[in-house]
Amino acid sequence: MSVRVRFAPSPTGWLHIGGARTALYNFLFARKHGGKFILRIEDTDRSRSTEEAIKAIIDDMKWLGLFWDEGPEVGGPYGPYRQIERTELYQQAVQKLVSSGAAYYCFCTPEELEKMRSEALAQKKSFRYPRKCRALSDAEVNERLKRGEKAAVRFKTPLEGKLIVRDIVRGEVEFDLGQLDDFVIARSDRTPTYNLAVVVDDALMKITHVIRGDDHLSNTPKQILIYRALGFPVPEFAHLSMILGPDKKPLSKRHGATAIFEFRNQGYLPEAMVNYLALLGWSYDDKTTFFTPEELIEKFELSRVSANPAVFDFQKLQWLNGVWIRTLKHEELKQRLIPLVERAYRDFRTDDPNLDKLLELTRERMKTLSEFVDWTYFYFTGEDNFQLDETDKEKVFSGEDVFKILRAAYEKLAAVENWSKEEIENALRRLVDELGVKPKKVFQPVRLACTGRLVSPPLFESLEVLGRERTLNRIKKFLTLSP
Repeated sequence: MSVRVRFAPSPTGWLHIGGARTALYNFLFARKHGGKFILRIEDTDRSRSTEEAIKAIIDDMKWLGLFWDEGPEVGGPYGPYRQIERTELYQQAVQKLVSSGAAYYCFCTPEELEKMRSEALAQKKSFRYPRKCRALSDAEVNERLKRGEKAAVRFKTPLEGKLIVRDIVRGEVEFDLGQLDDFVIARSDRTPTYNLAVVVDDALMKITHVIRGDDHLSNTPKQILIYRALGFPVPEFAHLSMILGPDKKPLSKRHGATAIFEFRNQGYLPEAMVNYLALLGWSYDDKTTFFTPEELIEKFELSRVSANPAVFDFQKLQWLNGVWIRTLKHEELKQRLIPLVERAYRDFRTDDPNLDKLLELTRERMKTLSEFVDWTYFYFTGEDNFQLDETDKEKVFSGEDVFKILRAAYEKLAAVENWSKEEIENALRRLVDELGVKPKKVFQPVRLACTGRLVSPPLFESLEVLGRERTLNRIKKFLTLSP
C-alpha cells in the first residue's frame, strides 16, 4: 500500500502551532514511507474563508519546508484541491446516500429545531434531533420537495450497536451508536457539512492515513459510517493530543505567540520551529532534542507519538532556536539577518563594513534573529533618534560621581590614538586603577552613554565598531544631562 496523507486546513485565519504540528507529522510520515503528502483547502465555509488566509497558510507551509506533492500551485491527479471547487462531487455522494436509504430529507425549520432545543434545555436534557422526518414516506418527501420546501439531509444513524475506532495513537476507542444523532450531511442550501465533505475528499484522494487533532475524534464514528454507506475503504486514523500552555491549559493567545507568522516575525528559524514542533508529542529517546529535518524523516514513527497532551515551552523553543542559530555558517546567518535589519533601520546598507564584526559580537548571544536588531541598536540608530533606556538611566544616575567619572572617561578615550578594542580597554582600565573604583563604576556609564543600554555586546568591541567620533559625541551628549 502506498501511503497517502493530507493536511486540510480551513482558511479562516492564520496557521497556528497545532495545525503546523499536524501538517509536520503528516509530512514526516509521508516522507518516511516514500508516500505522498497532499495539501487540501477546506473552504466550504464561505462566510469565514478568505483568499488572504489561504495565501498566508501556503506561505507558512513553504517557510517551514513542508512542501506538498499534490495540492494548490502543484495540482495532481485527484484535484481540484479546494472544497469550493468540488461541490458536484458532494452532491453526487448525498444523492447516493439518499437513494440507498442511508440518509433522508429533513424538513424541520430552524425555528422548529430551536424550539426542540429550548424544550430539551428546560427539561435539563442534552438535545438530540428526535428523528421526526426519518419515517416520512417517499411520496410525502417528493411532494414536499416539489412544493419547494427547503430540506437538509441527515444521515440515518443506527439506533443501537457499538463502533470501535482503532486509533494508531490512542488504541481502541469504543462508541455507542445509540448515542449518536442523525447528523446533517447537507444543509438546506445543498452545501455539504464537514463530515460529508471530508469523507468524500479523503476517499476520492485515496488517503490511507488520517492524522489530525483529537478534537476530531468524536467525528470519527460518524465518518466511518459514511465511508461504509458509500462503499469506500476506511483509512487508518491517528488522533494527536492537544497542545497546552505552560499553565497546562489549552494553548491560546494569552500565553503568547501561537501563529507561525508571529514566530517568523520574532526571528525564529524554520529549522528550529520544525525541530521543536516535532517534539510536541513525539520523542525518539529520552535525551535527544536536536534533529535536522533529514533526521526527523529518518526517525519519525507514529508509534512513538504520545496520547498525552504536549506542553508548549516558549523558553525551550528559544533555547533550541539559539542552538540552531549557532549551527549556521557566518554568511548564511548574515543573509537571514539582513531582511530583519532592513525593516528595522531605514538607513541600513547591506555593504556596511562593520556588519560582519557585529554579527560575530552577537551570534553567541542570540536566541532569535530579532535579538540582533536589539543588540545592534547602538550602531544602526542615527544620532538624532538615539535614546537611552529610561530604566537603565535611572540606575546609573543614582550612582555617586557618575558624571565626574564619565568626564574622566571621555578624556581618556579622546587621547586614544589607535582606535582599537585593545587600546580602548587599556585606556578605561587605567582609569579604573587611577580612580581606585570597581570596573563597573567606569564601564556602566560608558556603556549606557554609547549603547543606550546597560546590557550590550562586549563593551570595548562595541566602541571600536561605533568609532571614535560617535563614541565621544555620545559621551559628550550624555554629560549635558548632568544636573
